[in-house]
Amino acid sequence: MLRIAVPNKGSLSEAAGEMLHEAGYRQRKDRELMVIDPDAGVELFYLRPRDIAVYVGSGRLDIGITGRDLLLDSRADAEEILPLGFGKSTFRFAGRPGTGSTLEDLKGRRIATSYPGIVQSHLDRAGVPAEVVKLDGAVEISIQLGVADVIADVVSTGTTLRQAGLELIGSPILESEAVVIKRRDADPAPGTEQFLRRLQGVLVARKYVMMDYDIRAERLQEAVDLTPGLESPTVSPLHSEGWVAVRAMVPRERTQSIMDDLWEIGARAILVTDIRACRI
Repeated sequence: MLRIAVPNKGSLSEAAGEMLHEAGYRQRKDRELMVIDPDAGVELFYLRPRDIAVYVGSGRLDIGITGRDLLLDSRADAEEILPLGFGKSTFRFAGRPGTGSTLEDLKGRRIATSYPGIVQSHLDRAGVPAEVVKLDGAVEISIQLGVADVIADVVSTGTTLRQAGLELIGSPILESEAVVIKRRDADPAPGTEQFLRRLQGVLVARKYVMMDYDIRAERLQEAVDLTPGLESPTVSPLHSEGWVAVRAMVPRERTQSIMDDLWEIGARAILVTDIRACRI
């Protein structure tokens, strides 16, 4: 069976569980640490997100779902093979106003972070000497307490930083999101391709909807230009002469504008349905 590491808590856990459910995998109950799904041919191991890259990199587990930031910070012998589109975050430097505006301004500074691997690698690549202070959390208060001059942390809205009297310094260190990982340079374990296809099917289903409509045959090309589908739309003649039915996948975020444009060229009976699963 394919052995898969899954986040057991934190911001990644719920979203990962929802994606696995949509992909057809059995769900855990009552905080189980392991779930066996013989029908799908997988074993799911629920672990701390920060530990997942270590287990996968060591070869103890075949693949795992974790954050790109946690993967890079672990320095484990593992690599990203599929971005999953959730758990997105930005990793930035921040300090009190006047501390600096560029990475060069951090030379000789003390930088507090819960991600020392990421920060040290970033500083080394840029040739910026600085002291990295490892903390397990609540790094914003470290400047006020005199432990550090600068922090490096995940930033979403920036509200927490502003409340701490801090401002961003330099460009983002990293853009992170949930990813599927495997051991570096290892051949994919049996079952990996099927697992990835299922998750890719969920990603496509979330991004697209199915649109059906009727259109006069002489306006068909205009309609197809609006709804080209993935390869091409399905077109079928209707009983009423001169009319055809069209079915195509369209981007979910553009659904309403496409419906408006179709209506303007004479399309009628425009219907939109969710895609629950697919293989592309």
